[in-house]
Amino acid sequence: MMSVHTIQGRVIGEEDLHWLRAWIGEHSDWSRFRLAKELCKVWNWSSATGQLKDFAARTFLRKLMERGLISLPPVVKSMQRRHGFATPLQYDMQSIAPIVSIAASLSELLPLEFIIPEAVSHEQQHFHHYLSAHHYLGFNRTVGENMKYLIRDRYGRDIACVLFGAAAWKIIHRDRFIGWDSSVRSQRLSWIANNTRFLILPWVRVPHLASHILGRILRRIRVDWQAKYGHPIWLVETFVERERFAGICYKAANWKHIGSTKGRSRQDRYNALSVPVKDIYLYPLVKNFREKLCYENT
Repeated sequence: MMSVHTIQGRVIGEEDLHWLRAWIGEHSDWSRFRLAKELCKVWNWSSATGQLKDFAARTFLRKLMERGLISLPPVVKSMQRRHGFATPLQYDMQSIAPIVSIAASLSELLPLEFIIPEAVSHEQQHFHHYLSAHHYLGFNRTVGENMKYLIRDRYGRDIACVLFGAAAWKIIHRDRFIGWDSSVRSQRLSWIANNTRFLILPWVRVPHLASHILGRILRRIRVDWQAKYGHPIWLVETFVERERFAGICYKAANWKHIGSTKGRSRQDRYNALSVPVKDIYLYPLVKNFREKLCYENT
């Protein structure tokens, strides 16, 4: 019987592997980066906006190699540095304003400004620095589809950072809540976003600020995501570490608590990683989210 492998939701058979090995052999002078980029072109592996999914392709090739299914050329260190995979994040600290304690009522700070940082901008540097320095999970860099929000108050002061990224691969409570089986999930997982980081800067003390920020973002993120990636999202999720937080701001913003994880990493498909138990919260962005996620072809 011919063996079949599933890598990142893509089914790979022996015929595919035979072609891939031959194709890599024909281009033995190419770097891993170029192989991934050219593979995207051959397989038409791109986003709805036409952007090549070269990072996903690099991960795909690496996983095949780790399973012993293909061979890849050695990593070229200069290419790592050029594309930002080896060097730590660098910040222009002079562009970040001195820390000033902010203790006020929410009304004193309104209206808030929600900035989607552009690449290589001061706002992006601020966003990365704050998460790296002040979020308990830290921060390295984003991969794949994501949405960043840097929030400022009416006086132009940075007060919060919110990051959304790819949804967790498999969450039993979420999948049952939606009505997904494994085949539907693999096709439509990109229609969910995960709130992976939420940081109110530690010198900001403003009651109800967190739930207000969440509410504002929930009213706009579907449009923002469509504009950036050319496809919609219908549901957002987040995981709250139970021993650290009570999830009060999510509850106040009307997220639905549907259960807890079993102590596995959000992207761990092989039961190999042990992590703290987290409460699962979901927020549907449209009333007919189940129809959108289960039946509609968008």
